[in-house]
Amino acid sequence: MLEAVINLAYLVGALAFVLGLRRLSSPDTAKNGNRLAAIGMGIAIVATLLTPGGNGTLIWILGAMLVGAIIGWRAATKVEMTEMPQLVSIFNGLGGASAVALGGLELQRIVGGTQSATINEMLILLLTLFIGGVAFTGSILAYLKLDGKVWDEKITLPRHSLINGIFLLGLVAFMAYLCLFPAQLTTGMLILFTVLTLIYGFSFVAPIGGADMPVVISLLNSFTGLSAAAAGLIYDNQIMLVGGILVGASGTILTVLMCNAMNRSLFNVLIGGFSASGGTSKAASGDQNVIEVSLSDLAIHMYYSQKVMVVPGYGLAVAQAQKACKELDELLEANQVEVKYAIHPVAGRMPGHMNVLLAEVDIPYNKLLDLEEANAELKDTDVVIIVGANDVVNPAAEDDPGSSIYGMPVLQVWNAKQVVVLKRSMRPGYAGIENPLFFHERTKMLFGDAKDSLQKLVSEVKNQ
Repeated sequence: MLEAVINLAYLVGALAFVLGLRRLSSPDTAKNGNRLAAIGMGIAIVATLLTPGGNGTLIWILGAMLVGAIIGWRAATKVEMTEMPQLVSIFNGLGGASAVALGGLELQRIVGGTQSATINEMLILLLTLFIGGVAFTGSILAYLKLDGKVWDEKITLPRHSLINGIFLLGLVAFMAYLCLFPAQLTTGMLILFTVLTLIYGFSFVAPIGGADMPVVISLLNSFTGLSAAAAGLIYDNQIMLVGGILVGASGTILTVLMCNAMNRSLFNVLIGGFSASGGTSKAASGDQNVIEVSLSDLAIHMYYSQKVMVVPGYGLAVAQAQKACKELDELLEANQVEVKYAIHPVAGRMPGHMNVLLAEVDIPYNKLLDLEEANAELKDTDVVIIVGANDVVNPAAEDDPGSSIYGMPVLQVWNAKQVVVLKRSMRPGYAGIENPLFFHERTKMLFGDAKDSLQKLVSEVKNQ
């Protein structure tokens, strides 16, 4: 009877996962989808705790859950929106670390002779440890990069991608040896394999940088899901298997979609092709003049426009300018000016970063346009305001074959009647390349902190 109840609870939990993921596909239903998936996880945890055979470990499990819940709750409530990608990376890495602990513990039992394993079982255990290890140290390095604590050039070796390829082949050979000869596994070899796996995870992410960080975060998330699925096979736990597969599959699909949005292959992303292109950008021709715009002129132009489009980027998140952006939106809408937001798939530092940021100030989802929708409407837009975005509006992606971002679909803001870029300075964006848009005949610059500039612009619009 108890077994039937537990299996039924697992089924309900799995259905909640699937329906929750389905609702996450739309901003309008994402919040409820997240809650539904959390409820499903809660049901699955309770069912697992009711499973016989705990042998007095329940108190330890509950204690660990309490500590984890307190830390997670505090981190989630205290984190700034600009630091959300870092938080996601850390949480993702902890999932990988859990898989390493599970795989290592089971393998140690085999070393101690208290448990035997077939070739298939050894393969599952080693894969759990390997994938979890890559997700763990890879996510930690992604966090350090996103937080500005580590710079690519200081951790990337010459021909790093080739080194990674040889490293991976060596680890695969090591795994094959341990699977074929499980009796040769010793504590020393287990420690060596674990350490090499953790080093590979670090080295795997080292050459990936620039605008590719959202892609690698999504990929590492899928790795964590796969390691959880492998752990589910180890313990014959259906809900862990289903949950891991769902996370792994959704992370993989998101990774592929983001690569498609950048018109690049996953292999090209993994070898660090975005920021390591060997091409040479074409030299600028003629004088490179930057035209500045005054707040009063921009306010007048926007106030009497028919349509304004805002392009948010990471700079908007850093400046915490979303509230001022919302206030400007309301003032313009009150004067019958249509305001839309153009969201590039890789804007910010993680998938959906800009959507979350704008949702925080209750900007309606129907105002948010994806890449194709925005490009179709830009020709009829009077003013485009770019707030903290750079690489995703760089025309070199379309007209400069030597540029490292050539071929990446971008927002074609230069097709609008006027473009205004809010920016602190002329420094390049995350990809480290110059943006010819700043010198375009339709572009004007408004230098300063994005939040401060928008607040002053709001005051000027109020005076119209």
